[in-house]
Amino acid sequence: MATYDLEQQEQLDQFKHFWKQYGNLITWVLVLGLGAYAAWSYYLYWQQQRGTAAAALYEELDRAALAGNADKVGQIFGDMKDKYAGATFTEQGALLAAKVESDNKKADQAKATLQWLVSGGKNANLVAVARLRLAGMQMDAKQYDEALKTLGADLPAEFTPLADDRRGDILMAQGKKDEAAKAYLAAWKGVDATVEYRRFIESKLTALGQPPAPLHNKVAPVATGAPTGMPPGLAPTN
Repeated sequence: MATYDLEQQEQLDQFKHFWKQYGNLITWVLVLGLGAYAAWSYYLYWQQQRGTAAAALYEELDRAALAGNADKVGQIFGDMKDKYAGATFTEQGALLAAKVESDNKKADQAKATLQWLVSGGKNANLVAVARLRLAGMQMDAKQYDEALKTLGADLPAEFTPLADDRRGDILMAQGKKDEAAKAYLAAWKGVDATVEYRRFIESKLTALGQPPAPLHNKVAPVATGAPTGMPPGLAPTN
């Protein structure tokens, strides 16, 4: 029994020594870990609440857009930017607000709205759409250098052909036909052959006198050595 008590006392002394040496560190690790978990849980809750509130404002924005009320659209979108910047609904709202502003001849406001999304948007696809629209508006305003700069950033792969096509339009407006043809050709190659839009790009190349070369299908050689398309029985003999 005494031996057992001594072993227990020895283990207790070892634990006391260990805790004296590392206890403070362990306590801080636990506190930081629990604190990080609590912060992350609150962040998720906060994001959910922000998303819900932004969605409600987007519904108001959509109703104002359908009514064509540009002033109310601007007011609602201003609230979304101030309170819920970074929310997906806010970034979608930027595209909708810019369209309404453009439709109501408020080009400068529309460009500013699109620039806001281009400069700070988090959704790469929405930012890409904003870049394409902004470049188009800059081209219409003959701000060609700014438009080319807008298209100069990296875009998701599916938007690259559209950016090349828009770049070709800008270069054409500048009178740079050879450079425009190169941009159109890059766009044409990037669009799937089954997509109707590809024919539209092809028409631009044709108008420039540089129609894209047709894609030829490879024909498998005939085993008998006869020229392609000739029946085997009519093959020339040596």
